[in-house]
Amino acid sequence: MYLKYTLSGHLYISPEDDCRTIVNAMLKTGYKEDFCIADDFSPEFITNLMEAGFLIMSMNLADPNDKPEYILLPKLHTERSALFFEDLHVKKSVRRLLSRYELRPDADFEHIIDRCVEKHGQDWLTPPLVESIKKIRRDRAGKETKKLAPTVNAYPASFALYREGKLAAGEFGVVCGKTYTSYSGFYDEDNAGTVQLILTARYLEEQGFLFFDLGMPMDYKTALGAIDISPEDFVSLFRS
Repeated sequence: MYLKYTLSGHLYISPEDDCRTIVNAMLKTGYKEDFCIADDFSPEFITNLMEAGFLIMSMNLADPNDKPEYILLPKLHTERSALFFEDLHVKKSVRRLLSRYELRPDADFEHIIDRCVEKHGQDWLTPPLVESIKKIRRDRAGKETKKLAPTVNAYPASFALYREGKLAAGEFGVVCGKTYTSYSGFYDEDNAGTVQLILTARYLEEQGFLFFDLGMPMDYKTALGAIDISPEDFVSLFRS
């Protein structure tokens, strides 16, 4: 396989490429960028990227007043934040709040992804990416179960946090194998976002997941007990 690079030095991936082989080549050559470049938003291609371990992002290259020019940004972090369930840390101040909320796995998917866009904007959750993720979800809708469990094929999923019948926080991500990768989330009450992450981690452990992939390292993730792992370690765990 020939690797293709843009003038900026980013690896270009096309639908004809074997995405798993691309990941092998990235690790073997010591690829130093977080992102690769692609320009195909088909659900089939995005699914292949997800199943190879990429977190899928996007951006608009055009100026604000020009016609949008979207590209895909498959991301294999140079450092990945991973929460192993035995390391989950729950502060006493938050522990007393957990019983006030109800976690609903795989609920309100389209509403949650729309709220994430509303909350955080379209900088990386661009319209064509969101529509492709929704389509992947719709195409697998008939395969849903009452429990969100590990699955061989990439499956966009969500976690909704309710208090007294009202949605207080939520997030969406992708299940693939025994890994759940968080993409984006929102909260409407103080501490609800933290409670949602804690209850989600506990749920994933109960359902037999290996770890909670939190993507880019950040302080609040470390405070929950997440550690930073290398791309090599992530891919090894993801494929296991």
